[in-house]
Amino acid sequence: MSNLKEETIEKLKENGKSPEEIKWVGCKSFKIPISEFWKLADEFYDSSYGSTEVAEDLLIVGDNWWLERHEYDGAEWWEYKAIPNEPDKTIDVPSLFPFSYNERYFYLYDFYDKRAF
Repeated sequence: MSNLKEETIEKLKENGKSPEEIKWVGCKSFKIPISEFWKLADEFYDSSYGSTEVAEDLLIVGDNWWLERHEYDGAEWWEYKAIPNEPDKTIDVPSLFPFSYNERYFYLYDFYDKRAF
């Protein structure tokens, strides 16, 4: 069993954040008071495989970062997301699709053909 409040505080701590840095809690359609979130989150739930128990669209948002819920086959957890830093380096690229189907096919064929079995 997991406690959503404790899990949330731990995930914040893992990423160098504190509860005081939270700007808002809610989803894409509405927000709730942060104090209300902490009251509601102080509950145990089964975070292992099975059915999802915590709202899947729940967000905790700070400055340039957020926590969002993820699940796989009923297992649930927070994922930390942050706006990436803009790179200093700029390059020209010929395509966003580096291989055509034929190039990919022949590349893989050539790779597997030359492996020692």
